[in-house]
Amino acid sequence: MRKMLLAVLSRVLQGPAAAAGRTASRVMVASRNYADFATEATFEIKKCDLHRLEEGPSTTVVMTREEGLHYYKTMQTIRRMELKSDQLYKQKIIRGFCHLYDGQEACCVGLEVAIKPTDHVITAYRAHGFTYARGVPVREILAELTGRKGGCVKGKGGSMHMYTKNFYGGNGIVGAQVPLGAGIALACKYFGKNEVCLTLYGDGAANQGQIFETYNMAALWKLPCIFICENNRYGMGTSVERAAASTDYYKRGDFIPGLRASTTPAFFEGGWKWGDGPILMELQTYRYHGHSMSDPGISYRTREEIQEVRSKSDPITLLKDRMVNNNLASIEELKEIDVAVRKEIEEAAQFATTDPEPPLEELGNHIYSNEPPFEVRGPNQWIRYKSVS
Repeated sequence: MRKMLLAVLSRVLQGPAAAAGRTASRVMVASRNYADFATEATFEIKKCDLHRLEEGPSTTVVMTREEGLHYYKTMQTIRRMELKSDQLYKQKIIRGFCHLYDGQEACCVGLEVAIKPTDHVITAYRAHGFTYARGVPVREILAELTGRKGGCVKGKGGSMHMYTKNFYGGNGIVGAQVPLGAGIALACKYFGKNEVCLTLYGDGAANQGQIFETYNMAALWKLPCIFICENNRYGMGTSVERAAASTDYYKRGDFIPGLRASTTPAFFEGGWKWGDGPILMELQTYRYHGHSMSDPGISYRTREEIQEVRSKSDPITLLKDRMVNNNLASIEELKEIDVAVRKEIEEAAQFATTDPEPPLEELGNHIYSNEPPFEVRGPNQWIRYKSVS
């Protein structure tokens, strides 16, 4: 019997111990010594809404200084990476579909620190944050966005199709990743692995029939699958109130237990065993950009609404305030992290705009894994490429 420790975060982030091997950046400033800071702080958090669960997450959480610095740097990196992506898109260096994640950083960071590297994650097309959280460097993400050979999938996936070990992408078809996630969880159970699959989708996909079919299969087969609805309040340009008769997405599994985290973080610790089957989570969050880069995001919501969320519920600002107010870090220290992050993003962008595009001969590569090379027809019947795994 194994207990599940899963961080559920929406707009504010405090967290459980970071995964093994991760260390926060320790940026020291001349005016203060490491010994001047508290090593940890305790926070009271809002109670989660529950469905078919007798006991919810604790309303008290402890965050160490090291954890806080790690969360801050990771979220700030994702934020700056997305803002740079916005800039490169407007310069027409990034083309095609591009869905940005700024505003939602706490979701991917909180989930990642709560699982093991051997656990699995699959999400929809707003995938840049999860790609970075799963360990892909910024330069490989930006190079993928610009279609360069140094990208994480060699420039052939683009914004919606990024992958790495135990991360199954960005998926372009609305809701299609949910049954795939259940399939990954089935494989974990079939091979007797003590692993779980986080299967993410947005509120816009939550009404898809295939999602409810997947709930049913996952419950029948007791799959180690955590269904997670990132509710950012708008499915493309339609508000959740106009799109759904019930906006209690955490209850949508009916027979599957669920919980919802609103504007404060919470933790789900213990009690849920792999043999109990799936669980459903709803994370209430917000996206600052429009649905995609083709959507200005202000025709169906006001600038004032976006600004209000930024001023009251921004995950980075709230974490920063909590760390400073509880003597876990200084303003100067966090500013130095900001400077280092900006430098990293600029260097990554330089790589992403100068790295060569993949050669045409690689067009047919990587169709199958661990298969002998075979011929693939090109644009016409006289052109042949050799596919290499």
